Amino acid sequence: MKQRWKCYCAYDGTDFLGWQSQAGGDTIQDIIESRLEAIFKEPIRIHGSGRTDSGVHARAQVFHFDADWPYESGALLRAFASGLPASIQVFSAEIASGDFHARYSAKGKRYAYYCELGQTSPFDARYTWSLYKVHPDVEQMNTAAQKLLGRRDFTALGANRADGSKDNPMKNLRVLRFEQAGTRLRLVTEGSGYLYKMVRALMGTLLNVGLGKLSIEGLVEILQTKERTPLVHTAPAHGLFLEKVFYDE
Repeated sequence: MKQRWKCYCAYDGTDFLGWQSQAGGDTIQDIIESRLEAIFKEPIRIHGSGRTDSGVHARAQVFHFDADWPYESGALLRAFASGLPASIQVFSAEIASGDFHARYSAKGKRYAYYCELGQTSPFDARYTWSLYKVHPDVEQMNTAAQKLLGRRDFTALGANRADGSKDNPMKNLRVLRFEQAGTRLRLVTEGSGYLYKMVRALMGTLLNVGLGKLSIEGLVEILQTKERTPLVHTAPAHGLFLEKVFYDE
């Protein structure tokens, strides 16, 4: 009898073309599905909580699939581990209710974007945006971030997907703040959901505020007009992490 499995995975997205399956097979979904086919001896389709872009990382992406596994969950995790690359780890697997859906049951997500106010160490360069040539006003960036909290239309901070698919631009941001420790800077955000490349646009555009290129009033006006301008800058993918997906307990 098939059961629904809810799984958590972490990955270094540097060498992959994002989460969602596509021709060529160089995505996280493709590699996990290939491993599942080897385990179950039949094709298994997985459904993720959402799509992360090429180069974006995850600490706790969630996916589900349906399959008959007569052993305990630890055996399934060991089966995953023996065939996945070191850059992808499935670290939790549990039986979920039949109506659970990794994407549609999600109540929100937490992302973090990492920067270095200086030259990034070569050991962190895959995961941190180096801002060594600029000196942003972080306090001003935090002030601007507070203006974006709540439910609003974020059309101006979204991007068009290559497949033409659209998302509801109304999102509720519950958390949006910068945390600084020495030269390390992290943008943390929690919300009901995010448009394509929206978190990276938040990072890049708030940086423009910190650099004096965009006023706080100008940022608010951009959102109100729902028109993307050159001052809406998309930060590089490699600093972004999907940190957590929220579900009802």
